[in-house]
Amino acid sequence: MRIEKHCEIKSTPEFDKELKKLRKKYKTLNDDLEIFLNTQIYLYHIKNIDNKGVFNISNIGIAEPKIYKAKKFSCRSLSGTGSRSGIRVIYSYQKRKNKKDKIILIEIYYKGDKKNEDRDRIKKYFKSNR
Repeated sequence: MRIEKHCEIKSTPEFDKELKKLRKKYKTLNDDLEIFLNTQIYLYHIKNIDNKGVFNISNIGIAEPKIYKAKKFSCRSLSGTGSRSGIRVIYSYQKRKNKKDKIILIEIYYKGDKKNEDRDRIKKYFKSNR
């Protein structure tokens, strides 16, 4: 199962910057992110299997695409935590007809450093990219 067969995956410049910063602390993060996309996201959006690890972010003022927060993210650099590593991934998922679905990785953070997603960033990004 490769999510790339079903989805076009992009990331925001802010996501890339956060990932680079977190990678210094969590060396396995690149591989962990790929595993996450090919398991958690694949199961939730492509196979419609909900293991209570992905949540729709509501009341954000954006109808489409839908915005999600993934709470189950297994980071091998945080040994002993399993899928409760504290890494959070905020992304959008857009179903498209006659095309691959589209995923935009918006934000990644460690919940010990930051409590919640940056809702203003999400709104600003989708307002300017319409």
